[in-house]
Amino acid sequence: MSIIYKKINQIIGPLLFLQNGHDVQYGEIVKIHINNETIRTGQVVKMSEDLIVVEMFEETDGLSSKNSEIIFTGDSFKIKVSEEMLGRTFNSLGMPIDISTKKILKSEVLSEIELDINGTPINPFGREYPSDIIQTGVSVIDGLFTLIRGQKLPIFSGQGMPHNKLAAQIVSQAKVLTDEPFLIIFCGIGIIRDEAIYFLKKFRDSRNIQNIISFINFSNDPIMERLIIPRVALTTAEYFAFEKDMNVLIVLIDMTNYAEALRELSASREEIPSRKGYPGYLYSDFASLYERTGKLKGKKGSITQIPILTMPNDDISHPIPDTTGYITEGQLVFNRILHKKGIYPPMEVLASISRLMKDAIGKKNTREDHANISSQLLTLYSKSLEARALISIVGEDSLNSNQKKLLKFANNFENNFLNQKVNENRDFLKTFELMWEALSILPKNQLFRIHQDYIDIYYQE
Repeated sequence: MSIIYKKINQIIGPLLFLQNGHDVQYGEIVKIHINNETIRTGQVVKMSEDLIVVEMFEETDGLSSKNSEIIFTGDSFKIKVSEEMLGRTFNSLGMPIDISTKKILKSEVLSEIELDINGTPINPFGREYPSDIIQTGVSVIDGLFTLIRGQKLPIFSGQGMPHNKLAAQIVSQAKVLTDEPFLIIFCGIGIIRDEAIYFLKKFRDSRNIQNIISFINFSNDPIMERLIIPRVALTTAEYFAFEKDMNVLIVLIDMTNYAEALRELSASREEIPSRKGYPGYLYSDFASLYERTGKLKGKKGSITQIPILTMPNDDISHPIPDTTGYITEGQLVFNRILHKKGIYPPMEVLASISRLMKDAIGKKNTREDHANISSQLLTLYSKSLEARALISIVGEDSLNSNQKKLLKFANNFENNFLNQKVNENRDFLKTFELMWEALSILPKNQLFRIHQDYIDIYYQE
């Protein structure tokens, strides 16, 4: 039964303050009728015995106690889901939109299925350990930090670095190496219109648009929509993964915009701030998004998540990347020095890790030498950076022959293996070929992490 209020005590920014007169629910959806015509939407974000605080999805301009009627629906926010969503673009509320005009299209999703965007918690006992791979077509990810179905693998970037390009490339190229159905969901959080147009153009050019669902939240949209859109996207992913038995990859960009919206809302509620002004529940809020990922026992589908965030001032200890790293199963970190060298993607491999990779690669899924050569590459690259550091002290002429070969190896590794074109889609065989090309610069006796059988087969004389 709906409850109607006709008096607003106070309006501060996007928040409405009402006198509490009934048994309200946290997260309850509220409809505001203005002059019995215009309808706006809000959500209960705080409550006490005396007060109800409603966060508006739209602007609060024109609202007053004289012209507004507030209706508490008694329901949470839900979206309609169906297979009609494939290949289409939606706003934060799950409504189909035209990106060029931002207008809502009349062709709504026809479905009798409505799902709560908050989902239901996954029983840890019901999870299945991830063991299958996803090929992204990006060598540094596939070769050194392989993405596993059901994994959450974030990308830590910085302002001005090419995380948008990498996100578009992954969405355009990613695939599973089996005949199982595969779907990609792209979620843009607080992005500008030019970025949205760029993403959708790349998706169309890939000729894979029919397997991509896009959710776009613009930078000038209300902050409440910024907090809702990842939940809308994840709810859609859960439907296709666990009801339609599809393997779903969801890319979220930019989680820093989400965290900033969370901080702004927390400040509006006058909550006590924690580190750098972010709310103390930043960890649990992030976990409520990231943990909606994985494989379930008895289900054929899976949800894999790549959240992308920009580190303020390139600070990996900032609360946003720091909190994310504790929840997820690895991280991919961008390096500004490599970016200035023109290397794309500028991945700092020694700061990156995929914690689930070791249990999924090998003869069954990739190739029998994969674990050996990835470990060997990282070890040798670390040593080559030490040799580079020596140059500034003793000069290159003072280096021994092994150190000079390490420098040559590092240059090949960065310029041929790490570096690739934005539209270049490399399969695993091409990636392994480039890995061995770099390793073969060094003599065989330095490849101490690789089994001799693999050296005999793949070493390039």
